[in-house]
Amino acid sequence: MRRLLFSFFCLFITLSISHAQSNQVTSILEILDVTTGQRTVVNEFPFRIEAPNWTPDGQWLVYNSSGKLYKLSPEGTSAPEEITTGFATRCNNDHILSTDGRQIAISHNTREDGQSRIYTLPFEGGTPTLITPLAPSYLHGWSPDKKYLAYCADRKGNYDIYLIPAEGGEEIRLTTAEGLDDGPEYSPCGRYIWFNSVRSGRMQVWRMRADGSEQTQMTFDETRNAWFPHISPDGKSIVYIAYRKDDVAPGDHPANKDVELLFMPAVGGEPRVLATLFGGQGTINVNSWAPDSRRFAFVSYRID
Repeated sequence: MRRLLFSFFCLFITLSISHAQSNQVTSILEILDVTTGQRTVVNEFPFRIEAPNWTPDGQWLVYNSSGKLYKLSPEGTSAPEEITTGFATRCNNDHILSTDGRQIAISHNTREDGQSRIYTLPFEGGTPTLITPLAPSYLHGWSPDKKYLAYCADRKGNYDIYLIPAEGGEEIRLTTAEGLDDGPEYSPCGRYIWFNSVRSGRMQVWRMRADGSEQTQMTFDETRNAWFPHISPDGKSIVYIAYRKDDVAPGDHPANKDVELLFMPAVGGEPRVLATLFGGQGTINVNSWAPDSRRFAFVSYRID
């Protein structure tokens, strides 16, 4: 369901851009300091951008907009630069940097059937290499040793979490629960994968071993649906986005909602609210922590 909604959402955005005089979307790229709570605006865009990554060297924020990828200085001191992705001009908000910053993996909606598949290419740009022939496949994680990609995929009517060698090969299914498992992301040590799952009745944060064992629920919030846990580079902290339970179905993460960004220790514990904002889809779909493990980037929105 979430992927069908995403397709309709993309159509809505295209129509919105074509009629910019009404319901104009303004995207606000921000940085939040988790120690002070301070929010700093990097840049505002009179159109929709989504899903910032912070490059491992700290020099760039990477985001997608209208199917393409761009990079921008975290200080906002330079104009955005397009990352050339060849034929992949329908990239969605699932893009991840390798730990050495030399490669980027993307989810691109292929022209032939409109379904998402995963590709890799050099960070400086180039021709993408297909990694997942099967579709739909939605990227979310890259192992620290650069050997595996982690993703959410629909195979035979159920969305589960899979791994595949980063050079391509046979995919490995890690979850089998009924309903949606999504957002898999490796811990910096490589021993764990964090994800979100609806198997408890609400969307909550979970963690498992990298081989799929010891699947463990990490949040137990009856008031919120929790999505996309992102672990800090030092492995100590988690930031995730949450919707109020009455605003959305547990398996949906739409745009244009009042949402919260929450913080919790990676060992578990009571989450605390870092920020409230208007956003949702596109706000923090991918890991956006700075290398210092103190700041992270996100996108909030305004409908004018």
